[in-house]
Amino acid sequence: MMRLIGAVMLSLFAGSVSAQSCGGSFGSFVDSLKREAVARGHDPATVERFFSSVRRDESVIRADRRQGVFQKPFTEFARRLISANRLNTGRAKAQEYNAIFDRIEREYGVSRGVLLAFWAFETDFGGFQGDFNTLNALVTLSHDCRRPDLFRPQVFAALKLYEQGAFSPTGTTGAWAGEIGMVQMLPQDILENGVDGDGDGRVELKSSAPDALLSGAKMLSHLGWRPGEPWLQEVTVPQDITWSETGLRSSKTGAEWAALGVRPRHGEIADALPAHLLMPQGRFGPAFLAYPNFDVYFAWNQSYVYVLTAAYFANRLEGAPIFEAGNPEPALNGEQMVALQRKLQARGYDVGGADGILGSATRAAVQDVQKELGLPADAWPTPDLLNRL
Repeated sequence: MMRLIGAVMLSLFAGSVSAQSCGGSFGSFVDSLKREAVARGHDPATVERFFSSVRRDESVIRADRRQGVFQKPFTEFARRLISANRLNTGRAKAQEYNAIFDRIEREYGVSRGVLLAFWAFETDFGGFQGDFNTLNALVTLSHDCRRPDLFRPQVFAALKLYEQGAFSPTGTTGAWAGEIGMVQMLPQDILENGVDGDGDGRVELKSSAPDALLSGAKMLSHLGWRPGEPWLQEVTVPQDITWSETGLRSSKTGAEWAALGVRPRHGEIADALPAHLLMPQGRFGPAFLAYPNFDVYFAWNQSYVYVLTAAYFANRLEGAPIFEAGNPEPALNGEQMVALQRKLQARGYDVGGADGILGSATRAAVQDVQKELGLPADAWPTPDLLNRL
């Protein structure tokens, strides 16, 4: 009954919330969060204490706007993130926490390389977890009108953690985007997937590797991870393949790709599984089959180049060879990529903004335009394509 009353109160409050879903005076915005929290059923005095120290953090906004590393092509990005030190440390951590990884594989079916790669990329195995005040970061990004729908729910999830004694408005710190702990999880993810892996009665994602790794595994399982299945496999591709059938929008079974001449560089193709054929730098660069588990990566991070690199690094940690870089055509620089995206927008394509980042939406638009112009539709934008547009 109380839940029903809370739902009615929240629906009545929705009109006033929509008046300031983001932007405007920061103080007024925080007041609107307080009112919504009370409407959700939280104790007013608790709400006041929770929000009493919150401040807008301009450094969070600067960090959100400054993500030029994602403009780099896959080969350069992967070589930047995957170092010999990270490989060696990852293998050592696999041995150190072998029993935890065995438990993860039994309970969630997530292979150890997958979590080791996230652990490495997110925080260098817990070495740098970020020093941004988490509440300030979440409220600042909720107030900012770029992605309020993503961050506003996290504020109320942090409030629930606070009520449980698992969050400090002044003391909890993490990444600029509000993620906490060794594998960087948002408050809602912690609420839903936090696991006490070391048995001490608490979920400590900042200081306990067993807690962090098991929580990350549970989250991947919650997002749809398929136990015991591969996620990414490097392949070689014949040059007479139909390039427009590559990319995230098309798939065939492993057996169908094999019949077209696609060959694995390591292991065996999973004949019965559907797979995308990914050419991150076009038909002259590296090539991968991406199986259903690869799609789960995008629920963790939406950057195409990050996701592909994390999935590939997981393979490397489990013994796969260094990928064949090939000889791809030159990449567009940041200014050229922005120009390309503006031209694509002018042709009616939604590429998610002219940010200079070659993400999935821009790749799809490039592939369509290449096909329209009679070019090999491998989704890799080149200076020649930009000139033709």
